[in-house]
Amino acid sequence: MGIDRLGNQVEKESRDLAILEAVIENGPIGIVRLAEETGIPKHKVRYSLRMLEDDELVEPTPQGAIPADDIDEHVAQINEGIDHLVGRLNELKGVVGSVEN
Repeated sequence: MGIDRLGNQVEKESRDLAILEAVIENGPIGIVRLAEETGIPKHKVRYSLRMLEDDELVEPTPQGAIPADDIDEHVAQINEGIDHLVGRLNELKGVVGSVEN
């Protein structure tokens, strides 16, 4: 069902956010060190970095990834989006719960 797909997407986003957090805290930081710091395999770190670059959250440098200059604004938007999704999921849970009764 779609719940499995949603769960997989949440896991991917969680991984991306773990990578972003490590870049914010330790940047510049390369793939090998990111993998060591997060416990995420290098090939998944590489993919997440590419997605974070596409979203303009991190920038590549010769020394490794660094956070974007306006990262604080992006993080605030991410947090607002997460809050909105949690609220929406709670609404959906209520809909499903009323169908079960």
